[in-house]
Amino acid sequence: MRVRVVFKLKNKGAVLPFHHQELIRSLLDMMMIGNEYNLDKIPFNYSGLKGQTKVGKDGLHYFSQLVTLVFTSSNEQFIQAVIDKLFKFGYFYLGSLQLEPHLVEKEMSVVPDVYCCKYLCISPIVITKSSSQLQNKLFISPESDGFSGKLKQSTIQRMIANGYDFGDDSAKFSIRPDTGYIERLTERGKKFARIYTLNHQGNPLEIRGYTFPFELNANKEVHNFIFKNGFGEFTQYGFGMLDLTTSKNIPRKIIHQKADSASLSEF
Repeated sequence: MRVRVVFKLKNKGAVLPFHHQELIRSLLDMMMIGNEYNLDKIPFNYSGLKGQTKVGKDGLHYFSQLVTLVFTSSNEQFIQAVIDKLFKFGYFYLGSLQLEPHLVEKEMSVVPDVYCCKYLCISPIVITKSSSQLQNKLFISPESDGFSGKLKQSTIQRMIANGYDFGDDSAKFSIRPDTGYIERLTERGKKFARIYTLNHQGNPLEIRGYTFPFELNANKEVHNFIFKNGFGEFTQYGFGMLDLTTSKNIPRKIIHQKADSASLSEF
């Protein structure tokens, strides 16, 4: 299930780092203390906080009245547990943003029953999870067989670990990046691959993440899994969040709304 958690922003102009998924993960860790869910084992994924922003020297300044977090998992009970915990807060701080949970919309969409789907990266895709920092930071061309091969192996391992069948048609797993997009960024001196840092189980890691549109050829089971649980490594830390290129027309249904209660929590 994919949901959009909508928050009211109480202090317009407040700032978050450009890549603030680690703050969101820390919030989730704090929320789920004592819960039966192991956040490093259960499949889930989330985006950064979306809203009207302006770039400043300290990061992203948020100016919209409402901001949104996309959260997704094939485990609907886990999503409901996260929603319940969030709405018990009333108000809370994420970085310097004071947020009030407002409502939750469920995306009423399914992945098309086709081998080829076109995706956008809502957050960077990480293809290497190694004990070697050099391996984690190594650049691999998205057009290479090695890039597709690493994501294929990662997807197989994640699906099996979570009780899913990768399918018999495994040969039909290939990625075709939007080379025109990559070329345009390169010509303008902009990057589609960057080094990011995260705190993984108490250990600081530097990893390379890639952000570009692409087509994926794979069976329907694979498309459904990565759309609901993220693509690549460190998806439970906000990496590998995807969206279909046709997502603008996806209908939504409100499944939860704030009751008339408010307390102030700080994080």
